[in-house]
Amino acid sequence: QVQLVESGGGLVQAGASLRLSCLASGRTFSSYAMGWFRQAPGQEREFVAGISRSYGSTNYGDAVKGRFTISRDNAKNTVYLQMNTLKPEDTAVYYCAATSKVGVIITLRQYDYWGQGTQVTVSS
Repeated sequence: QVQLVESGGGLVQAGASLRLSCLASGRTFSSYAMGWFRQAPGQEREFVAGISRSYGSTNYGDAVKGRFTISRDNAKNTVYLQMNTLKPEDTAVYYCAATSKVGVIITLRQYDYWGQGTQVTVSS
């Protein structure tokens, strides 16, 4: 069982940066591939970024490539999402997710555990 708690969301202006954090419970954090997803009002939840267990591989959604960076610190049981050059269309609730599957997982239903989400609002 893994519990995930996101933090770092907020209200910012377009062009600003934010860093989201996701703290995982348990002692086996390094056994999980991690991902960030987001969901805007009236929209489906979409893949933002993923990172493999060993921090060797990452993948990003097309909308955030070149602006967002996912990283993890296994000693701190934490995964991060650095978001730069934010745009109003990045406004959404951002969710952290964990899966025991190998590799970088981009499909929502392959994740086993989810956090409660943190709101990111970007004003124009």
